[in-house]
Amino acid sequence: MLSYSVYSEAGGVGKTTLSANLAVAHARAGLDVLAVPLDQQDGDLSYLFDVDDDRANTEVDTLVHHLVGRANGPFADLVRTVEHGIDIVPEHNRLEDLAEALRKEKEARNDFGESFPMWTQLQRVLREAEVHKHYDVLVVDPPASSGPHLYNALDATRNLVLPVEPSGKGQASVSGLDVLVGNLEEQLEISIGVLAAVPNRVKGTRDQEEIIEEVRAQGFDVPVIFRDRTSLLEGCWRERCSAFTYVREHRERRRDYEVETLARFDELARHIESEAGIEAPSPPEPGSLDRDDAEVSA
Repeated sequence: MLSYSVYSEAGGVGKTTLSANLAVAHARAGLDVLAVPLDQQDGDLSYLFDVDDDRANTEVDTLVHHLVGRANGPFADLVRTVEHGIDIVPEHNRLEDLAEALRKEKEARNDFGESFPMWTQLQRVLREAEVHKHYDVLVVDPPASSGPHLYNALDATRNLVLPVEPSGKGQASVSGLDVLVGNLEEQLEISIGVLAAVPNRVKGTRDQEEIIEEVRAQGFDVPVIFRDRTSLLEGCWRERCSAFTYVREHRERRRDYEVETLARFDELARHIESEAGIEAPSPPEPGSLDRDDAEVSA
């Protein structure tokens, strides 16, 4: 199974948008996809896919219950299915208290001489649910900040896709990408692969090109570059859907530059799959929506 986390320590670089559209690009190619968002803030992957209606419901079972070993039902009952057949475990407000919940459970287990490694619980939950038997791809979307959400995501996936904003704001995080990955490996005592670094909101300035070259010079693969597509991506959040669905259902006409952006998502998904040795059974022509239109009309 291909598994990776989409992560950047700099906020506002399009991390969640990239997660959503990569999940769709994998699913469009015939792969079974599970998305596990872990961001405790509003405006997350659950919101984008319009499945955050139980976010504040204190009576429902949640991923946090499963992470601390107090599940109220099977893992499969947490899953919702969204566009293109993607399965997702919606975020819940309990994620805000994940660190405290894990700490309390660790202390309780220690009192009885039991071990409770706080950073491996997502891996345990996914393993016990036999996710690897039911899905081809796992995409995890952790928050930008360090902590139990990120550490559980990395321990479960062992791979990263790194969105990069080549701007003055993102310069520091770009320069420290290799240090970032090394520090995470040291903290978690695991090896972490970087499947791709993905420049986003690129306008083609000389400064941006220099930053992208700096990323390549650090040894990171840059398979695609996303140009500045603010209108398209803001439309996705407004309509609560992927870019593929937005272009197909919410644009009166198809704009070449937006179809080109969809093609980049498809191409990036194929690259990531190839890095993991996975061959999608039915990949579409990059950016093509013909198959999606046929499925909608069927």
